[in-house]
Amino acid sequence: MVVIRMSRGGSKARPFYNIVVADKRVRRDGSFIERLGFYNPTAKGGEEGLRVAMNRVTYWKSVGAQASPTVERLLKQAAKAAA
Repeated sequence: MVVIRMSRGGSKARPFYNIVVADKRVRRDGSFIERLGFYNPTAKGGEEGLRVAMNRVTYWKSVGAQASPTVERLLKQAAKAAA
């Protein structure tokens, strides 16, 4: 199964997450099919905290990919900010 989930990057105490499409069997920070965006929970001031390519998310969902609960929450947040 193909899932849309977050892959952790950054350093200790400074997390940075890429929103990726990956096979469910691959480990969290392993290989992925496509990078759809990013989430920076420690963004301050003028830094961008969330960016998602919604057209690609729509495509992957149409072919059967399932988003994790956290990614679903972030997608709703991004759609609200875009509107």
